[in-house]
Amino acid sequence: MAAADHGGPGPDLYQLLGVARGASREEIALAWRRRARDEHPDARPGDADAPGRFRALAGAWQVLGDPARRAAYDRVPGPRAAARGPGHGASAGRPGPAGPAGAGGGAAAAGGPGPGGRPPPGTAGQRLG
Repeated sequence: MAAADHGGPGPDLYQLLGVARGASREEIALAWRRRARDEHPDARPGDADAPGRFRALAGAWQVLGDPARRAAYDRVPGPRAAARGPGHGASAGRPGPAGPAGAGGGAAAAGGPGPGGRPPPGTAGQRLG
């Protein structure tokens, strides 16, 4: 995809949800619900692109709906943010027990809880430590 207004590749998350950069969390939540309802694959049974659009909207909500991730997205909009993908903004650049973030550090890499105190993806029900 072409570079968007936020300086990185891919769509601007604010544009994707149809809100202004200064929108409140409530405005973002309303926009997410409206767009998710309209783009949900069940609402568009013959549209092969609907699941991808819905996933993109869900990713935008994950970032913009979380104050820490939103702040990180607003601070680091360049190619590094896109390379990390959605869901990695809150702990990006923060050194963890294993060293700087670029060296595989961070609590999740060390077996601890991920961002927000949640276990890393794919570890639900597993004993960590």
